[in-house]
Amino acid sequence: MTSADTIDKTAIRNAATVIVLRDRATRPRVLMGQRGATAAFMPNKFVFPGGAVDADDARIPLARPLPPLCAARLAEDSAPGLARALAAAAVRELWEETGQVLGVPAPWPGAVPKDWLGFAGTGHRPAADALQFVFRAITPPGRPRRFDARFFLVDAEALMSDPDDFSEAAEELSHLQWIPIDEVRGFDLPFITEVVLAEIAARVEDDTPPASVPFFKNDDEQSLFLRLRGQPMPD
Repeated sequence: MTSADTIDKTAIRNAATVIVLRDRATRPRVLMGQRGATAAFMPNKFVFPGGAVDADDARIPLARPLPPLCAARLAEDSAPGLARALAAAAVRELWEETGQVLGVPAPWPGAVPKDWLGFAGTGHRPAADALQFVFRAITPPGRPRRFDARFFLVDAEALMSDPDDFSEAAEELSHLQWIPIDEVRGFDLPFITEVVLAEIAARVEDDTPPASVPFFKNDDEQSLFLRLRGQPMPD
C-alpha cells in the first residue's frame, strides 16, 4: 500500500484488491504474498495484492476502461465517479506489490504522477478492461485500519509482464508466489480472504461476470450481506 501519513487512519478508506488467477484449466493458482510482522493491518497474513485509493488515481488516463457491467456495480452504493479511481488503484497496487503490469503499450499524455513513474517506465498505460469486479467488503468496526475493499479478478493471461518475475515488486509483501487454490487454506489467511477464495474457486471454470457481486457491509450499527447487481452504463 502507498504511504498515507497525512490521512486519518481511523476513517474507512476505499481500496482495491486484485486476485490474479492462472492455470484455470489444469490446477488453478492465485498470486499472494505475506504481510510483514509489524504491519498495523493484518500482520503476517497471506493476502492478495491491494491497497487504498490515492488522490491521483481518479485522474489516471486509463488506456482501456472497465467493462460497463463492472463499472455499474462499482457505482452502486458508492460515491459518483469512484469506479475509475478504483480501477486505477487496482492496476497501481498490483504493480507496486508484485511488479506485474496490467496495461497496454502506449505513451502517457502529459505529466506522470509520482506514484506511477515506475509503471509508466515500462512503456505501458494502465488498462482496466480485463478486471472483473467480484466481491466487496468493509472492514468491521474496532480494527486499527478500516477499508471499503473492492476485489477484482483478472486472468494472468492479461498481464503484459512475466508472471513469475517479481523483481520490480516493492517490499510490502514477502514470499510472493502462485498458490494452488486447493492448497491455499494451509496458509495463514484473513477470514475475508477465505470467503473470497471460496467465491473464486466456484467460478474457476466460468470467466463470465457473476450474476451479482457479494457485499459484506459492516458499520457501527449492523452487519449486512448484500448483493450488487447494477445495470450496464452507456459507453
